[in-house]
Amino acid sequence: MRRKRSLPWIYRWSRPLIGAIAIAGAILTAYLTITKLMGGEVTCSVEGSGGSCSDVLNSPYAEVFGLPLSLFGCLGYLSMATFALGPLLIDPDRNRGFRKQLESTTWLLLLAGSTAMAVFSGYLMYVLAFKIQTVCYYCIGSALFALSMFLLSVIGRDWEDIGQIFFTGAIVTVLTLVGTLGVYANVNNPLVEGVPDSDGLIPIAEAQGSPQPPKGWDVTSVSGDSEVALAEHLTEAGAKKYGAFWCPHCYEQKQLFGKDAFDKVSYIECADATDPSQQTPACQQAGIRSYPTWEIDGQLYPGIQDLSKLAELTDYQGSTEFKYKLP
Repeated sequence: MRRKRSLPWIYRWSRPLIGAIAIAGAILTAYLTITKLMGGEVTCSVEGSGGSCSDVLNSPYAEVFGLPLSLFGCLGYLSMATFALGPLLIDPDRNRGFRKQLESTTWLLLLAGSTAMAVFSGYLMYVLAFKIQTVCYYCIGSALFALSMFLLSVIGRDWEDIGQIFFTGAIVTVLTLVGTLGVYANVNNPLVEGVPDSDGLIPIAEAQGSPQPPKGWDVTSVSGDSEVALAEHLTEAGAKKYGAFWCPHCYEQKQLFGKDAFDKVSYIECADATDPSQQTPACQQAGIRSYPTWEIDGQLYPGIQDLSKLAELTDYQGSTEFKYKLP
């Protein structure tokens, strides 16, 4: 009698391994999602970089359609865990044909899903390195999870048609990149929107060359009476804005006020004059972890704040006919 050919261990354990990684990823992203929705803050300071994981998790790249990106990541990991472990729950002795068919279908779903997650994670690693320019261990960990699932999806099965892997991978890669660039189109080309009778749209700082310390890009928007009055009120109320000269979103906040108004805002520069990657002691002491951040009545408000929001937070009673607003 012929001996039954034994399967390589990777074929036998690939599904459990993918399922375990997916569950770990779901737990990680669920933690980030809950923390974000509850208004909390993750602890992950990066020594010597002047930044933290909060810089990344509070950035515009961390939200999709107004929801935390980690929520979509959690759903993706849960789907991968279901695809990987679902067929293992079916008794092969009773439903051999159905299980075989389900395994074949879910392998394609695992390949497509892991490819999409790996490609998207690669884009986020690019953003982390060249756009936000800080380190986020949660993000790196999630990217490693996605890459591991992709590799296991490729080598964890005896694919009869190797071309199927390349064809599926190519289609999913193109669709993922197109979708990603579409979702982040406004983030990569952000604008501060003006009301119809104002100066129109104000382009972000990249159109004006490199930022120069200590002020960064020149503020080009023109302040109105309401902006000047609000700026004076914020200073009287003790509100402070923390930022860095190289931070494009800090520039957007300045553009909302206009040049004359922002000159009246109590602004604290956080980029060290000798080494912009380092944070000044004043900002370290204040607990600033992302730019821009407003400090109002002892509470920190990270991110760009609409002028109407700042007026509300400081009980401003003057005119609110602001010329510019966030899109």
